[in-house]
Amino acid sequence: MSSDPRADNGHRTLTAAPLAPWQDPSRPIDVRVADLLGRLSLEEKVAQLYGVWVGADATGEDMAPHQHEMVDEIPDWRELIRAGLGQLTRPFGTAPVDPALGARALARMQAEIVAANRFGIPAIAHEECLSGFMTWGATVYPTPLAWGATFHPELVERMAGQIGAALRQVGVHQGLAPVLDVTRDPRWGRTEETIGEDPYLVGTVGTAYVRGLQAAGVVATLKHFAGYSASRAGRNFGPVAVGPREFADVLLPPFEMAVRDGGAGSVMHSYAEVDGVPAAADERLLTDLLRDRWGFTGTVVADYFGIAFLQSLHHVAGSPVEAARLALTAGVDVELPAVRCFGPGLLASVRDGTVPQSLVDRAATRVLRQKFALGLLDPDWQPRPPALAGAADDPAGLEGTVDLDPPANRAVARQVAEESVVLLANTGGALPLPPDSRIALVGPLADDVTGLLGCYTFPSHVGGQHPGVPAGVEMATVLGALRAELPQARVEHAAGCAVDGTDRSGIADAVAVAADADVCVVVLGDRAGLFGHGTSGEGSDAADLNLPGVQRELLTALVDSGTPVVLVLLSGRPYAIGEWADRLAATVQAFFPGEEGGPAVAGVLGGRVCPSGRLPVSVPRDPGGQPAGYLAPALGRRTEVSNVDPTARYPFGHGLSYTSFDWRDVLVQGTEPVAGRSTEVGTDGTVSVSVSVRNGGDRDGTEVVQLYLHDPVAQVTRPVVRLIGYARVPLAVGESRRVTFRVHADLTSFTGRHGHRVVEPGDLELRLSASSADHRYVVPVQLTGAERTVDHRRRLTPEVTVS
Repeated sequence: MSSDPRADNGHRTLTAAPLAPWQDPSRPIDVRVADLLGRLSLEEKVAQLYGVWVGADATGEDMAPHQHEMVDEIPDWRELIRAGLGQLTRPFGTAPVDPALGARALARMQAEIVAANRFGIPAIAHEECLSGFMTWGATVYPTPLAWGATFHPELVERMAGQIGAALRQVGVHQGLAPVLDVTRDPRWGRTEETIGEDPYLVGTVGTAYVRGLQAAGVVATLKHFAGYSASRAGRNFGPVAVGPREFADVLLPPFEMAVRDGGAGSVMHSYAEVDGVPAAADERLLTDLLRDRWGFTGTVVADYFGIAFLQSLHHVAGSPVEAARLALTAGVDVELPAVRCFGPGLLASVRDGTVPQSLVDRAATRVLRQKFALGLLDPDWQPRPPALAGAADDPAGLEGTVDLDPPANRAVARQVAEESVVLLANTGGALPLPPDSRIALVGPLADDVTGLLGCYTFPSHVGGQHPGVPAGVEMATVLGALRAELPQARVEHAAGCAVDGTDRSGIADAVAVAADADVCVVVLGDRAGLFGHGTSGEGSDAADLNLPGVQRELLTALVDSGTPVVLVLLSGRPYAIGEWADRLAATVQAFFPGEEGGPAVAGVLGGRVCPSGRLPVSVPRDPGGQPAGYLAPALGRRTEVSNVDPTARYPFGHGLSYTSFDWRDVLVQGTEPVAGRSTEVGTDGTVSVSVSVRNGGDRDGTEVVQLYLHDPVAQVTRPVVRLIGYARVPLAVGESRRVTFRVHADLTSFTGRHGHRVVEPGDLELRLSASSADHRYVVPVQLTGAERTVDHRRRLTPEVTVS
């Protein structure tokens, strides 16, 4: 029996002929791929290497860089799919669409694609999914910087599983997340998309996201590989001038972890040029490192228009065909979002020998392997997705039948939001707010959901182009949520000013409201938007780390009013608040906390939620100091030879609680350490350190135990401390638990003087810490034996147990 993939409008039906090898699911995938590849014409192979973006045009606001220049008129659909199609770009994330009707439209497109090409090969449908499935009506989870603030990979994995399930049920196969760029300069607009400034935190949380998404049957896409976040002055697309050691030890490890330990199925190249070489044309990066050394076997997809940018922006190619040759040679397999370089010109160049056909065969093999792995070429595959199973093909009857924001998703979104809120300061116990307080709730984001939503959420990313369309999900502002949280309180509101702009006319009214209150809660921060249409987001970079607009003037006036002020920041980056820090009654930081962010913040303010978030990025003291994160060697910190002090006001890993925790009874290798004596461990050995943590306060809470490595003397300069392990420890009142880290010597490795990663013998310190600056216990360790060279097979994480 065999199937005719083009029969019955794309539904495969069995015939009497025997199965060809490529059609037989019992055969190994590589056998099936080789058989099908050998049957495809050159035109059919090339057709697998690009996508089409239906609905995108050059007339509205851009949803991708230079979209207005790069999007041509949509070619004839029938002609476009005649030889097949590699990908469908954002069928749900381009315009508002009811989920069920969107699934129906996607199924019809897939049926047409299958029917049009000789072998019935469907397209892979991809979507953005950074803060949830980026479509109308889907759950809006907190932004990745908030994931980092939870220090809770297991929760992020659960969240990603829900996102993947939502994508899969409507027929989407690939998600363009997570972002594994490590924050290097928070002026960068895409800081909100990063998980934080530490590669270990980014790697562990990002890998958890990969596991969750792919467990739901959706291919995760690691981006942006690599170096994108290290652009000069934090400018989007700016040149990157990092050394090979910083590149290897800071920017690459999260990707390495997600490839090796997460099994990521796809990687998206970065827009960046690193030392003059754009990532899309970097064979050493995309082939030598990613595939040959790390063993990656998935697909490399282009960031939107990234191949064309080799010609138009980087000027390393003189034509679209030359850009295609560079990208294919480097190891890019799929051009997204639409075909510009991998089209007829490439086809002609292969035929005349300008571009080797082996490059096309290599890329097509990888694409087909992924389609086989997804089950798209199995005989029983159908274009109609699970969400429409059994439903009649009636648009009127389908509308409203698919719920992408069910209660279970909202519950996880609420938990992520609550665990991500960071209490930075609480002078004299100003928080929680008394339930019968007279509260002045002021600020541009107090009664506006804008501060809950990152750039890669549907309302921020697409909704602005459709002003008459509702957000698609229910959201409470901080004002509405606080009134619900504290029904006995008198809450008066005044905006004071806008997020940006120069209008100061409302500041006096805000001060008057504050003067008549017991406490003033001011909600400041960002509005996410693309390419300068926001204060945070892709292409919305900041010249400095001052609060946007006249918000700093509003804050100064409120602090001067004499009423105690609680500052709440809803933002996509940290802002310099050192000017006011010592005069504020309390400070709360939330990074775009999503649709449940209003109740989460209100829960912390009112005391229902005991804060447990920790900073994934340092909060600067001054707007111009530009700290590059805590991962700096000694001369990157405050010194006597410079008058600029980069010391953060609140360091990485910092966060307070409404309860107190006692740390005691440190054990090393299971026994009490001897003061002044180092524990000797071989350079291929393991050391165990543990600490008992007790909740000594009067309410349940969660401590986050962090383990940092300090290397006093090394063959190259090293960060003063760097994170190598952490554990969230929930504790009831009076409860104690022991946190144990089993640290292999591999975790001390770094790129040495000769460019190889080494484990170097010598003295080290393991610091059990509450933040990167608050070290509770120091455990001296001496690594003994010969220096070891290690590679991608080294251990990347310690064993962590909480008992």
